[in-house]
Amino acid sequence: MASGNKNILPCRAFRLGIVDYEKALLLQNRLAEARGKEEIPDTLLLLQHPPVVTMGKSGKAQNVLSPQVLESKNIKVIYTDRGGDVTYHGPGQLVLYPILNLRAYRLSVPGYVWNLEETAIRLLASYGIAAGRMEKLRGVWVGQEKIAALGVHLSRWISKHGLALNVSTDLDPFSLINPCGTGRRATSMAALLARRISMDEVEEKMIRSFGEVFGARISVEDPKALGGDL
Repeated sequence: MASGNKNILPCRAFRLGIVDYEKALLLQNRLAEARGKEEIPDTLLLLQHPPVVTMGKSGKAQNVLSPQVLESKNIKVIYTDRGGDVTYHGPGQLVLYPILNLRAYRLSVPGYVWNLEETAIRLLASYGIAAGRMEKLRGVWVGQEKIAALGVHLSRWISKHGLALNVSTDLDPFSLINPCGTGRRATSMAALLARRISMDEVEEKMIRSFGEVFGARISVEDPKALGGDL
């Protein structure tokens, strides 16, 4: 179910390092507004967040299992406008935020989510990790463990939020929440492969995989081109 678009679409990518969640959301909002006005091309943001728990539009407070422990660790709980329930972000987790006009890709919402999952599945396959989907549950799984979470937001077919892949993430904070409300454990590439994983390499493979799945020609640009304060 990869993109039905027959043309290779231009898309720019920015590798931003570690960015506070609130700043990244403000940046997404600004870019989504500009994309809707056709002021910018499709854009990918690749980054990591400092430790934070986020609650999607269907998030349930009871899925934050240990709010006092989170507070003691200075891990904020932020309510946001993506789909889905609760998840954790932290260093070592590669977050992909596509700001796309989905009309150009001729994608439905389920098709877009499928493509995001496929992007991660193909990346993981390049490391010898056999990942896949689980019926009625969003995200990417290795066996019964979740390795990538998804949560998207669409307004007038412009996308925000996206995909979070556990590369070498500290998995302990996931025990303080019920990730995505599923009651299932999280895993990471580093845990599965028992070795150090280069984030730079994973970012490069993510960009390549996204381009293949979506049918996009991606140019990596200097973050300074985004303007503003990151």
